[in-house]
Amino acid sequence: MTSFTSVTLEVPDPTAADAFYNAFGLDPYVNVRASDAPTTGFRGFALSLVASQPGNVDALIGAALDAGATTLKPATKGFWGYGGVVRAPDGTICKIASSTKKDTGPAAPHIDQVALLLGVADVKASKRFYVERGLTVAKSFGGKYVEFDTPSSAVTLALYPRRALAKDAGVSQEGVGSHRIVIGGDAGPFTDPDGFVWEVASV
Repeated sequence: MTSFTSVTLEVPDPTAADAFYNAFGLDPYVNVRASDAPTTGFRGFALSLVASQPGNVDALIGAALDAGATTLKPATKGFWGYGGVVRAPDGTICKIASSTKKDTGPAAPHIDQVALLLGVADVKASKRFYVERGLTVAKSFGGKYVEFDTPSSAVTLALYPRRALAKDAGVSQEGVGSHRIVIGGDAGPFTDPDGFVWEVASV
């Protein structure tokens, strides 16, 4: 089985990005490295952070904003739970949510799960592409969402329609240039149909 092992964000200032992700609590889940590749608008992906309760969502959003993030969607209750969206100083979009609407304990900036959501033009076509390269599907909802089995990574890998992901994040889907993200695993190197770059993960 092909493994997905790492997420590397390409940022203009790795020192500043390291400080941000450390303050935000995301440093165990992402790596950063320098890049000045041109990119504008929506970069086609988002990091989804799952917390156990609304208080933890607020604590995480507060930590992100204190570290320099900006709000894309204020945290609110929805039929699915509670959550909001922020943009990191380097441009990475982070969606922070809980499936519950009530706190059951003291609030803490604790992340229970992280997923890398790739916004793709055709979910079914991208699913086929990745399955052909050895990834195993864990969940699949037609052309709306696909989640892969990623036991060797602290981050879950999922596919989402680009338009829907942008709407979910509160941004326009328009964007060109580099995604400014590199995915590590043992199936690379390759570039997927939407331009997401994979490389062989360093051991």
